[in-house]
Parts: sequence; C-alpha cells; structure tokens
Amino acid sequence: MRELLANAIDAHGGIERWQELAEARATIVSGGLLFDVKGLPQDPAHREMTVRLHEEHASVRPFGSPDQRTDFTPGRVSIEKLDGRVVTERDNPRRSFLGHTLESPWDPLDRAYFNGYALWTYLTTPFLLAMPGFSVTEIESWREGDEVWRGLRAAFPSYIASHSTHQDFYFGPDHRLRRHDYHVDVAGGFATAQYVYDCVEADGIVLPTKRRAYRRDTHGRPIMTQLMVSIDLSEVTFS
Repeated sequence: MRELLANAIDAHGGIERWQELAEARATIVSGGLLFDVKGLPQDPAHREMTVRLHEEHASVRPFGSPDQRTDFTPGRVSIEKLDGRVVTERDNPRRSFLGHTLESPWDPLDRAYFNGYALWTYLTTPFLLAMPGFSVTEIESWREGDEVWRGLRAAFPSYIASHSTHQDFYFGPDHRLRRHDYHVDVAGGFATAQYVYDCVEADGIVLPTKRRAYRRDTHGRPIMTQLMVSIDLSEVTFS
C-alpha cells in the first residue's frame, strides 16, 4: 500500500511540490442526470472553482447570479455576494441530507455543499490520501480493456466531508488515476464509478481534466446510460 500510494503521489507531481502550494483554481463546466433529478438542472456556463489544498475549503463563482459565490467548509456552507455579504447560509450542512433518497430535491445550499466537497476532493486527489487521519489499504485490482489498474481503498476521517467514508481509487500502469469509486451518501447512497482522463500538468501538478461519473452495478461495472455527473476542467493553476 505504501509503495502504491507513494508512486501515485509521485506520478501526480510529488509530495514536495504539493507542500509548496496552497491553492488551486480551475474553470469548470459540469452537468449530468443528478442535477436534473434534484430539480437543479446545470447550465453549460463556465465557472471558476477555488480550493485550498491543505484544509477543506472551496468556493465557486458565479453561483445563482453573476454577483454571487459559494463559501464551503465541512461545518458551514453559504451563498454570498462577491463583497462578502451573506445571502443565505447553513451550519452543519450534512444534517440537511438525513433521510434523503436519490429523488429527494435539493435546495441551492445543498447544491453548494455537494459542489464544494466534491471538487475539493477531486482537485486534491491523490495527495489528500496522505493527510492525517486517512487509512489506506490496497484492494483487488480492476481490469479495464488491456490494462490492470491497482486499487487503494481509503477510509476518510470524520473531519473531511466527501461522498462516503470509504472510497476506492484505481491507478494505471503509469500510477496515474484512472477511476474513482464511491457511494453518494447525500443522494441516497447510490454506487458510482467515476472515470477520469485527459491529464494535464499545471504548475508541477498532474491532474485529469475530464471526469465522468456513472451509476455502478453490483459487479462494479459502470452503467453507461446513466451519466450522473460530468465535469470538465480547464485553465487549471496552482499557487
């Protein structure tokens, strides 16, 4: 496990470079069936995502209107004006998802919370697996076409908000991320297989720019007719 995680971190830029950086910014375009089901269809507009790398904090702009952005941490989410005036906020936002199924509607703060933790997770993978409190074990490999992808199962600490406590990360022969599996606990816990590709290097960090999250069947295979979330990244910078 230590060898695989170390090689994966090296393949994405290395821990020394990561520790020199504090923030990531990216232009994002997102879509997929999940937002339609939740009553919040996603438009194809470009948005700017900002995340802190060594603490879970994220913001996206514009959100709801051109002069608004989100502010996300695990314990609080808000929608605010660009000058910092709060439009609406929610403490302990995870609590609002209790009892939710896939069909349960979301309000804008639910959407902001989901967006915040999801993009923070994606923009810090695989480096977050080396953060304090994570427990990582190697699992059975996954064969995809002619490649065998080695897998790591991570148990997320309670102070990190994410899709689910246990998540699986699969790495190709070059030790770059290929697939990310999890359950979406804030939407009834449905199983997801997220494929990632089109890696770029930005300021010494390597990351995929396209993510496609499909519902996953009981055999671990993606259901290709159910694309729940799509994310395209561009103009990625680390500082």
